[in-house]
Amino acid sequence: MKLLRIISTTDPEAGGVIESVLQASVAMQALGHEVELLSMDAVDSSWLNSLPIKTHAVGPGVTSYGYCSRIKGWLTEHHTNYDAFIIDGLWQYHGFAGRDALLQMGRKYHVYPHGMLDPWFKRKYPLKHIKKWLYWLAVEYRVIRDAEKVFFTTEEEKDVSQHSFWLYRCNGEVAPIGTTAFTGDIKSAKQEFFQQYPLLRDKPYLLFLSRIHPKKGLDLLLKAFAEHHKLQADLHLVIAGPDQTGWRLQLEGLAESLGIENKVIWTGMLKDNMKWGAYYNAEAFILPSHQENFGIVVAEALACGVPALISNKVNIWREVEAESAGLVETDTVEGCGRLIKDWINMDNDVRNSMIVNTKMCFDKHFEISNAAVNLVKALGY
Repeated sequence: MKLLRIISTTDPEAGGVIESVLQASVAMQALGHEVELLSMDAVDSSWLNSLPIKTHAVGPGVTSYGYCSRIKGWLTEHHTNYDAFIIDGLWQYHGFAGRDALLQMGRKYHVYPHGMLDPWFKRKYPLKHIKKWLYWLAVEYRVIRDAEKVFFTTEEEKDVSQHSFWLYRCNGEVAPIGTTAFTGDIKSAKQEFFQQYPLLRDKPYLLFLSRIHPKKGLDLLLKAFAEHHKLQADLHLVIAGPDQTGWRLQLEGLAESLGIENKVIWTGMLKDNMKWGAYYNAEAFILPSHQENFGIVVAEALACGVPALISNKVNIWREVEAESAGLVETDTVEGCGRLIKDWINMDNDVRNSMIVNTKMCFDKHFEISNAAVNLVKALGY
């Protein structure tokens, strides 16, 4: 099979969508299939040469909607080169263009919403939801309705996606995504991280690794950490990830007002060995998100043997809880506080058992090769 995945951007800093697409594509190629990407990125985007999957960049797109006049023409010219198509993500022009061009050519397509139909966005941003409602009526409803299948990463996502818009019809199917475990030298990765952040050597820390975005719950994490960190001597909090909305400065001010500025380490986005070193050196991973479609970073932490302290708005929380691979609480200051307090106070035998469970949980639910096999079957090959 030769698959084309149509996506708005392949920028690694864009978040979990492109990361999940790349990892799944690499895994599918390992099974003997071909995968290529079509994006609205500018042809000279700095990251394109480092992507592990052949990418056709036909942008740049313009306006916040990412309008790109060349994408439909490209699909019309090249669609016969592919057996199957997936549109990844909603609310950008690539979805409308992909649907329109492929249906005109008599081709079927599939859609991965990647959590973009979660009703949390409606509750958090009601004014934006009104704008999205107009887009939904004009475009996105049809993109979803006319897809051969709409793939949801979890049963949780499939269920909640029905509640954002009353005009909703799709052929939904659960096709879990996954991720890969680290295959490099663990000792070297750990040392590389400590060389950059020597203050953390021999000190326990909780790791937050994700975008700095309001939906991730970082404000409540800082408040909860300030309340409970003294229960464990020298406990630090590492916040790793790109600041996409300009929120970091406000959060740093919050940390200072709470008196924990010397306990919080801001690393920016971590890549390669630095990222994995941050995982392997951490006591636990923490992500108190208000909305998280899958949580690749959670799966990565589990692959490293690091327990996950997460909110019940991370859609894989049921698997983590069922396998006793972490702790789950509500996405509130109080809930996050219980995550931190219960982790600190946990009996050593229980903690060690949880560490063992993390890798078993990863292998059972989130290992990428299993996800790739399931996606190939869902596509009918």
